Amino acid sequence: MIYCVVPQELADELYEKLRDYYADDPNVEVIIDRRQAERRGSGPAPGGGERQQRDRRRRRVPGEFPPVDVES
Repeated sequence: MIYCVVPQELADELYEKLRDYYADDPNVEVIIDRRQAERRGSGPAPGGGERQQRDRRRRRVPGEFPPVDVES
């Protein structure tokens, strides 16, 4: 599904035109953006603020590989 999002300020002049233009395409839906404010706050994130970045890779197994006998 493809959403064609029309800003609320332009909805009066664009919504019906775009809806008619994409009427034959079932994969496109024209919608009006009705959000009033951003959902994310500008302040610090709740949760203590003591974020730690960690290495996501697996730790290596301690030790070394045993010697390999190579026959020539």
